[in-house]
Amino acid sequence: MTTTAVLRVKFVGGSHMDVTIEGADVGEDELVDHAISALATSTGMLRARHGDRLVVVFARGVAAVEVAPRGAVL
Repeated sequence: MTTTAVLRVKFVGGSHMDVTIEGADVGEDELVDHAISALATSTGMLRARHGDRLVVVFARGVAAVEVAPRGAVL
């Protein structure tokens, strides 16, 4: 089973982007914790999707991360 979570990533420059992250055999809380851990270091990065596109979010440009409520639509 694959778990999906929607994150709103706010960048240092003031813009934001809604992305989805996926993980196999983990709960949503664990998946979000993994994303936060990946972005907690200055060299961290997060592989995610923005619509149909694969994106990599680099920690050095991230100012904040919000977890979307269930049922969010991209």
